[in-house]
Amino acid sequence: MKRVLRLDRNIYAAGIVSLLMDISSEMIYPLMPLFLSSVLGASKELIGLIEGVAESTASIVKIFSGWVSDRVGKRKGLTAGGYGISTLSRPIVALATGWHMALIARFLDRVGKGVRTAPRDAIIAESTEPDRYGAAFGFHRAMDTLGAVIGPATAFFMLRTFSGNFRSVFWVSMIPAALAVITIVLFIRETAHGSSDIGRSSGPPKLSFRAFSGRFGFFVIIAAVFSAGNSSDAFLILRAKHAGISAPIIPLVYMMFNTIYSLVSLPAGIAADRFGRKRMILAGFVLFSVVYYGFARFADARSVWYLFGAYGVFMGMTDGIQKAYLAEVLPSEFKATAFGLYNMMVGLALLPASIIGGWLWDHVSSAATFYYGSVMALISAALFIVYMIAYD
Repeated sequence: MKRVLRLDRNIYAAGIVSLLMDISSEMIYPLMPLFLSSVLGASKELIGLIEGVAESTASIVKIFSGWVSDRVGKRKGLTAGGYGISTLSRPIVALATGWHMALIARFLDRVGKGVRTAPRDAIIAESTEPDRYGAAFGFHRAMDTLGAVIGPATAFFMLRTFSGNFRSVFWVSMIPAALAVITIVLFIRETAHGSSDIGRSSGPPKLSFRAFSGRFGFFVIIAAVFSAGNSSDAFLILRAKHAGISAPIIPLVYMMFNTIYSLVSLPAGIAADRFGRKRMILAGFVLFSVVYYGFARFADARSVWYLFGAYGVFMGMTDGIQKAYLAEVLPSEFKATAFGLYNMMVGLALLPASIIGGWLWDHVSSAATFYYGSVMALISAALFIVYMIAYD
C-alpha cells in the first residue's frame, strides 16, 4: 500500500483540484433536476434534453482540447481554463428564471469539463508509471468522488439553514470552484510531454479512429453503446423523489452513493492492476444492468437507498479503471487526443440516452427508462466479451 500511495505530486494536486470542483458541482447537481421541475416547471423530457445537450455538445470540446494539448505540448493552461469556465457558470444558474438560463449554465459547466478533461487525464498518465495507472486513476476518482460526498452534505445543511432556497446553495458553490483553479495555478506543473516530442513524431493524429489501433476503436465503440443506455443521473434523482424521498433528503442519498463510489475507487484500481482491468470493466457492465433493472422494478424508498449504494459500487469499479485501461493501450505521444476522442464518443452517446430516457418516462413509464438502460448494458457486456476474446 505504501508503494501505491507514493505517487507523483501532480497526482495529489489533480486529486485536490477534483475534490474542490466536485464539492462545487455536487452542491448543484443533485438539486438541478428538482430546481428545473419544481421551480422552473420543466418536464422530464425537457430535463433529459437539457442534460443530453449539455453533456454531448461539451463532449465535442474534449476531442479538440486533447488535440490542441498534444499540438502545443502543454496541459496545465487548458486544464486551468476548463475549471475556470465551469466556475463562471455558477452565477448563471443562481440567477436562472427559466429553463433557457439553466441550459446555458449546464452547457458552460460541461464545456469547462470538456476543455479540462483530456489534458488533465494526460497529466495523470504522464506523471505515473504504467504499472500503477490503476492506482493513479483510482486515487484521482476517489478524491473526485470524496468531493461528491462533501458537496451534497453541504447542500443538505444549507437547504435546512435557508429553508429550501436552492439559489443560496448555487451561490456558495462558487467558493470551492475558485479554490480549484487557484490550486492548479500554484501546484500542478507541466509534464515531460512537450513540443520536442511532437517535433520527433509525425504530429498530432487526425481526429479519426484510423489514426489509432483497432483495439482502441473497438473499446470506444463498446463504451459508446453502453453510454447510449446510460441516461443522466438526473433520472435517478427523480426516481428517488418519485419513491417518496423529500427534496432536502435527496442530497443525502446522493452523498451516500458518492461515499461508496469514493471508497471503492482506489481499492478497485489497485485490484484491477493486479487481477486485470478488463475483468473489472466487464463486471461493471453486468452490475449496471442489475442496478438499473432494480430501479425499474422497485420504487419504494428503502430499495432506492440500496440501489444508489449498488450504483456507487458500479461507479467505483469502472470509471477510473476504464481510463486506466485506455492509458495502457494508447500511443504515448497522443494520449490527450485519444482521451479526448474517447470522451467525445462517450459523451455524444449521452444525448440520445437522456432524450430517450426522458421520452420513455413521459410517454411510457418511469420504469421504462431503466429497463432500456439495463438492456443496453447487457448488450455492451456481450460486445466486451467478444472484445476480450479478440484481444487476449
